[in-house]
Amino acid sequence: MSPQALKLGANCWNQYTDWPGFLEAQRRADTLGFDSIWTWDHLYPIVGSVEGPILEPYTAMAAVAQATARASIGLMVGANTFRNPAVTAKMVTTLDHISAGRAVLGIGGAWFEPEHVAYGLEYGASPGERLRWLAEALPVMRGMLRAEEPSSGGPRYRVTEVRNDPPPVQAHLPILIGGSGPKVTLRLVAQYGDACNVGGTVESVREKDAILRQHCEAVGRDHREIERTAGMGTVIIRDSRAEAERVHREIFAHNGRAELWKDQPVGTPEDIAERFAPFLEIGYRHLICGFPPPYDEESMTRLATEVRPMLERADEAAA
Repeated sequence: MSPQALKLGANCWNQYTDWPGFLEAQRRADTLGFDSIWTWDHLYPIVGSVEGPILEPYTAMAAVAQATARASIGLMVGANTFRNPAVTAKMVTTLDHISAGRAVLGIGGAWFEPEHVAYGLEYGASPGERLRWLAEALPVMRGMLRAEEPSSGGPRYRVTEVRNDPPPVQAHLPILIGGSGPKVTLRLVAQYGDACNVGGTVESVREKDAILRQHCEAVGRDHREIERTAGMGTVIIRDSRAEAERVHREIFAHNGRAELWKDQPVGTPEDIAERFAPFLEIGYRHLICGFPPPYDEESMTRLATEVRPMLERADEAAA
């Protein structure tokens, strides 16, 4: 996961879809040259009504791995509360074998209470408690991915010299930590992450990156070892802004009559390139874009074939 090259990621939502449509969207992203493909780790829809369909993500992405060839593949991001960390490491290792060495372990503290209640999963008393669980889980996962046979004595997780056999195909299967909490999450990125994922405006991302660098300095780590990725929102591209906005409304209505997200990358190819370029300038060069069902083919294609060249030309001119 090079921190230097411009990369585009496609996060195809796994809610309000069927399997053929989801698989086709992921295969299309891979064929179009997206550098990474993802889906959410949720068991209920999180946009629009919770009373709708959603595919289980690890199973779905294992099948996607078999059907694709080049893009890295993972969850954006995994819910630490859903699985024992040793089991998570085993699952992503298997995904690495299925994908011939393309897996990424995306992980975060988790946040959506309704699905935890419905499935009988312990949610924790607060975000702080869930982050303490994540802090305890990360050394276990990292150790297993590095063939270290880690142990943990709790209080949340107990594993004993746990083996990960066979090891990942990749010599260093990357761990991507999602979230931008300045006190805990970004410190965990500095300690354990190979990549981070944050969202928001370029100004807020710049502020969070300064904090990440401070945490790296405090733990004695070169911040350049960490790949910066940014969640860019839902991308809709048309020849006019008005038409793009119309499509945006239709797509959100499809997703459980969801309330329309504001301030999204919706417009012409030039609009999208202008919005994305400042992120490259501050070092966030892996831009992960959301594609809600029914997976607008025109937007995905034009992002890869029109917007990417615009960004690359601007990047070369600025170098």
